[in-house]
Amino acid sequence: MNEQNETKSYPIFTEEMKKDYTILVPTMLPVHIELLCKIMRSYGYNAVMLEPSLDRKIPDTGIKYVHNDICYPALLVIGQFLVALESGEYDPHKVALLITQTGGGCRASNYIHLLRKALEKAGYGYIPVISFNVSGLEKGSGFRLTPSLLHRMMYAVTYGDLLMCLKNQCIPYENNPGQTEALVKRWTDQLAKEMENERVSYRKIKKNYTAIVKDFAKIPMTKTEKVKVGIVGEIFVKYSPLGNNNLEHFLHTENAECVVPGLTDFCLYTIYNNIMDYKLYRRNKKSVLIYRFAYKMFINKQLDLIKAIKDNSSFVPMSSFKHTPALTENIIGNGMKMGEGWLLTAEMAELYEMGVKNIVCTQPFGCLPNHIAGKGMMKPLKEAYPDINIVAVDYDPGATRINQENRIKLMLENARDNLRLEKEGSVSFKSQTKKQDEPSVV
Repeated sequence: MNEQNETKSYPIFTEEMKKDYTILVPTMLPVHIELLCKIMRSYGYNAVMLEPSLDRKIPDTGIKYVHNDICYPALLVIGQFLVALESGEYDPHKVALLITQTGGGCRASNYIHLLRKALEKAGYGYIPVISFNVSGLEKGSGFRLTPSLLHRMMYAVTYGDLLMCLKNQCIPYENNPGQTEALVKRWTDQLAKEMENERVSYRKIKKNYTAIVKDFAKIPMTKTEKVKVGIVGEIFVKYSPLGNNNLEHFLHTENAECVVPGLTDFCLYTIYNNIMDYKLYRRNKKSVLIYRFAYKMFINKQLDLIKAIKDNSSFVPMSSFKHTPALTENIIGNGMKMGEGWLLTAEMAELYEMGVKNIVCTQPFGCLPNHIAGKGMMKPLKEAYPDINIVAVDYDPGATRINQENRIKLMLENARDNLRLEKEGSVSFKSQTKKQDEPSVV
């Protein structure tokens, strides 16, 4: 009986492994993750972001080692790790895998256990898996999130949001294709080098914000009228080209401009939820002051980003999170915080207020929080904003890319018709939000 109840031990990433192990990091936000990896390398961790790929081998490998009831991001992340290990590019005896754990009610917190089981089945049970979390979920690892490292990572998030925001406003209009991406890479390299070799000074960071905005404003562009499309949804398929079949690129090829809420909003959402836990349930009594301090600090950082964009360009800045929680009033409660929770609904309302009325709601098939806070909120959002144009797109191993893109193309056709009707002064409009897209009431 004691043997049955004994906790299984797994390989741990040790301090000694830091010297010659490569840490593989899955693809999510390419700009942010690349910057985070460069910062980790400056702390002695040889972190490498796996390149985004639409190779069918990745989901097929994920299905082979993970039950198909598990949500799509887990299949992709685990599949991408295993494909990388089988590629021969890395020595499996000198490699570790890094995966995030939120610690919330979403199944994503359990991906690390699924990954370890998959590694055992595939014959790689000796490979250590690193949990990237700030909740103390796994202890004893040689991978340390020190205050200094976290401090730099925080600015990697704000820098990443700024670069993503400007990139999406330049690529559809640039006169010289590829110039925007080249500028993103140049700034990513420069910012990483600064945080590696210099003391982090917020005065310098704010100067960098201004310099970045001015550099992007110099890109030769021809501004033409394009449909703006917001992208929301489960965090992985919302951001990862691997998870959403390179959705941003597809929208650009369809003559649209993408608007994607930043990662700072998700960080603020998680902090805000801990503050709400105290207000609603009197939880986190000892730590609520720390959460309040972190919330104010992150809000101020975001406001500085917004100011840098407004003061130095004609680009449209991201919205301040200070206003975001109020957008869910009379639609969904701020206590709904499984997965992306109320933030998903709020981001759709936020995009509408920014003038982005066309939205792709990305969701892994079977993701309950997203079916409630995403697809389930389409009807009340439609009642609040009659001319909002939302399409919910499911991503899973069985969904064909052509079917996903056809649904998005239909939404874009409606968007173009609405744009024409607005110019003509007509009150009529079309919406992709049809009756068959509304969830059944159980």
